[in-house]
Amino acid sequence: MLRNMVIWVLRVLLRAAYKVELKGLENLNKVGDRALIVANHTSFLDAVLLSVFLPDDISYAIHSSYFNKWWMRPIKAWVHLFAIDHTDPMAMKSLIKHVKEGHKVVIFPEGRITATGSLMKIYPGPGMVADKANAEILPVRIDGAQYTPFSHLRGQVRLRWFPKIRLGILPSHRFDFPATMSARERRHQAGKVLSNIMSDMVFETTLYQRRTWDALAEAAYTHGHEHVVLEDVERNPLSYRQFMTRSFLLGNLFHKIAEPKEYVGVLLPNVSACSITVFALQSQGIVPAMLNYTAGEKSSIAALETAGIKTVLTSHRFIEKAGLEDFLACLQQHAHILFLEDFREQVGIWDKVSALLSARKPERAIARRLKGIRSDDTAIVLFTSGSEGLPKGVALSHQNLLANAAQLGTLFDFSARDTCLNALPLFHSFGLMGGMILPLVTGIRVFLYPSPLHYRIIPEVAYEINATLIFGTNVFLAGYAKHAHPYDFYSVRYVVAGAEKLQDDTRQIWMDKFGLRIFEGYGATEASPVLAANTPMHFKAGTVGRFLPSIQHRLEPVPGIQQGGRLWIKGPNVMAGYLLHDKPAELQPLEDGWYDTGDIVTVDDDGFVQIQGRLKRFAKIAGEMISLTAVEALANLCWPDASHAVLAISDANKGEQLVLMTTEEGTTRKALQACAKQHGINELQVPRQYIWIDEIPLLGTGKTHYPAAQALLAEMLKKEQ
Repeated sequence: MLRNMVIWVLRVLLRAAYKVELKGLENLNKVGDRALIVANHTSFLDAVLLSVFLPDDISYAIHSSYFNKWWMRPIKAWVHLFAIDHTDPMAMKSLIKHVKEGHKVVIFPEGRITATGSLMKIYPGPGMVADKANAEILPVRIDGAQYTPFSHLRGQVRLRWFPKIRLGILPSHRFDFPATMSARERRHQAGKVLSNIMSDMVFETTLYQRRTWDALAEAAYTHGHEHVVLEDVERNPLSYRQFMTRSFLLGNLFHKIAEPKEYVGVLLPNVSACSITVFALQSQGIVPAMLNYTAGEKSSIAALETAGIKTVLTSHRFIEKAGLEDFLACLQQHAHILFLEDFREQVGIWDKVSALLSARKPERAIARRLKGIRSDDTAIVLFTSGSEGLPKGVALSHQNLLANAAQLGTLFDFSARDTCLNALPLFHSFGLMGGMILPLVTGIRVFLYPSPLHYRIIPEVAYEINATLIFGTNVFLAGYAKHAHPYDFYSVRYVVAGAEKLQDDTRQIWMDKFGLRIFEGYGATEASPVLAANTPMHFKAGTVGRFLPSIQHRLEPVPGIQQGGRLWIKGPNVMAGYLLHDKPAELQPLEDGWYDTGDIVTVDDDGFVQIQGRLKRFAKIAGEMISLTAVEALANLCWPDASHAVLAISDANKGEQLVLMTTEEGTTRKALQACAKQHGINELQVPRQYIWIDEIPLLGTGKTHYPAAQALLAEMLKKEQ
């Protein structure tokens, strides 16, 4: 009776102090008598929270180093405790016996309070207990207690006495291993599955089903409105409050240029103004469509048509510095061009006051401005090449973007102490996630640099700003390594590579010169973009890592391919749908949510993904997807009386290289460059190698026989060596 009264009092006090929110209690009620409750370990409050808010009579397994502390004596009188050491299998015997007898036990598989704010190493011992006791595993997520003074994160996050705390109970799991598996294999497998359960638990209880502005406002509250989060080459750092104020101010003016859910083009470089413009549009429910100013006139005009874009936002200063006057003149024939500088004249006193007030209470401002905008509505549009060379619009919803950020945050211990150097363009999905969405919603300070091609300058910038995170493609990372001083990246914790295959030479020079391991990942614009990644706890060189939490995949057999299969994926980060050129501005959702990557991959027993090749006729040149069909169309424009086949071969520097196989004698790169410029086509689509043959291999249907052409090319190149 006394115990129940004490628990009731504690529950009332904790609810009042921390506004404790408990979800998923029905999952605890469904679990059987034998259950191992596994929870992440955020603070010294964790056991108190669970013992007060979980209604059953539950025992607790704690590390032996805490068991005999003086402050544990009064707790022992109220709670059944087990002293264990995760590294000692013998210490688990009494716990296994207790669970077998039909009890529920709470255990923290990390074995210690987190020192990073993210999940730490998961010990296999608790998995072995569940396996041997034939018990269900019930995951419980504790979120918010890491921000209290009772955590181990002092100096890393903004601690508060009374932050909101959430407890989330997920559905239970049960191991189902073959009886023939050895004891050692069962222990290993149990530990691996438990680690996956914990990662999935953290992601699934993260609030990603909301709008980007909701996540931004909560990040500002969590890390402090004065926390500096954004900077560019102008060296004018912006705090959350300043960023939100400018976004609201600009948004007050943007509501006149478009209706909610309308697509508006954004033609800006990697500067703070680009991020502010994106969030300013989103603050009015308008959808920014990121235009690639390096794509060429033809592709950009097609992008405008695909998304039905009537208005494009850009900057006088950017157009002048980049020498894009002719390009812009071409766009002006298809859309209304507005310049950010011109909006300054429209700003009145009330606009400034309104923006300042909105930034002080962003939650209220968002609720008012974004009424009718849901988390599954389109938040941003990126463009990717289509099979005929016409761009497809990739519509990414708010929850697509936030899900991918949460998936990455589950596996990497990003924090507000990190500084990210991002030179990848924001019109590219990798640059958008790494250089804007992820930093703004997690508190990472990001420094935007306008071009990834400045190989000598970027290492100096990394040294100057004490960068801890760098995102890049193989080509760019190789260039930085070649020109950098060995100490330029002294402060870097993570180097993350994507968008193209990481070459062994690049991996080796970063290790030899800087002592840094590159974490290679894999993704697609349609997946916001990351699908798989190597992480500090799960790393295998030569692979692109393991799939992120909550991503489903299937491999479909492909005739003629012995290893692997065609990869299909599904998950909360996979796009809302396509915008197609023949159906402008009409969202075409995926069938059943599954996306065909067109890649041939293998997945090993430990879940590591290896890319075998691409089935679709695309090549990745310096991280950009190039349609081989579009390059053939360019060759046909230049030499219409000849036959052409464009093929891709491996290139150590750029990932892949285009080869034009043609029946036209005397073909030159210079002639094709001139033709591309004349038609406003990106120079990346101009092949570097040209091979003349009498006849292009054909199928019986008259179509080009690409496998035969590829084999012929390999034979010809071999003879030249």
